[in-house]
Amino acid sequence: MAINVPLLKEICETPGAPGFEQRIRELVLKEVTPLVDEVTVDNLGNVIALKKGKTDKKVMAAAHMDEIGFIVTHIDDEGFVRFHTLGGFDPKTLTAQRVIIHGKENVIGVMGTKPIHVMTEEERSKLPQITDYFIDLGMKKKEVEAIVTVGDPITRERTLVEMGNCVNCKSIDNRVSVFILIEALRMMDTPPYDFYGVFTVQEEVGIRGANVAAHTINPDFGFGIDTTIAFDLPNAKPEEMITELDKGVAIKIMDSMTICDYRMVSYMRAVASDHKITWQHEVLTKGGTDTAGIQRMGKDGAIAGAISIPTRHLHQVIEMASKNDIEGAILLLNHCVQGIDQYDWSFK
Repeated sequence: MAINVPLLKEICETPGAPGFEQRIRELVLKEVTPLVDEVTVDNLGNVIALKKGKTDKKVMAAAHMDEIGFIVTHIDDEGFVRFHTLGGFDPKTLTAQRVIIHGKENVIGVMGTKPIHVMTEEERSKLPQITDYFIDLGMKKKEVEAIVTVGDPITRERTLVEMGNCVNCKSIDNRVSVFILIEALRMMDTPPYDFYGVFTVQEEVGIRGANVAAHTINPDFGFGIDTTIAFDLPNAKPEEMITELDKGVAIKIMDSMTICDYRMVSYMRAVASDHKITWQHEVLTKGGTDTAGIQRMGKDGAIAGAISIPTRHLHQVIEMASKNDIEGAILLLNHCVQGIDQYDWSFK
């Protein structure tokens, strides 16, 4: 199957910093409402899309809607904007990059810092820090204040382009998983168990939406869907790569917040093999995903695992994923949900 690149492009380009997911939520609601039996939005802003099953057990899959971004903290006397991060950034990638401040209207700015021509030798030898940057809107203070207010969210300004058999855009983390969950819902027949496709908020600042949603749903089984590091780049050692681009969807074994249930890992491997889906393992020693909330925040806990999409340049200005890996993730999620009642889930 060919993935729907125009839809992926729209999902990736729509802004939605943590705590400010309203625009991407509107898009998700438009796409999922015709595909499911019920849609609700909880008090935190999670979209919970229910596809009713044949029995009353519950399966939850979560993809977070928020993207790493910034928030306005100060406008100085010359009209330059200071900010704080919403989620983790690699600061060295921000120099001279365009951003969008979502004030009374959207306004484009550029990340500025001290020019290299006037840096000392000591300054040149150090990696830049977030606090070294400001946002230049090309306006005077009064002009800026007419549009921008402290507390306004800021997102990166980048469109999706296709590069070879890859897609490249801001916010592949984790909009590619939003896309995957929507497309899996589109493909899915009546599942054996009630299936909750949850589009969560505020993952990048602490898995907050998934915690609330899992507490409400109390799933028996769960799947996190998120990007992971593909460090298959020049000079990388094999043991550093985590995953490789275009080598298949990744089945998570663990990250710093979750040890995936060994039964779910075995099940996902078997499903991938049975359906001839190319896959690879993922062991991520730093970083976590919504999988942690799904696994632990329901009253009874969940048998949980995760589908990970290998992604280059994570938490930078642009990120890159393989169309083949994205397709594999859609198929793996669909087949795992459809066959979940046929597996022996006893401890052994």
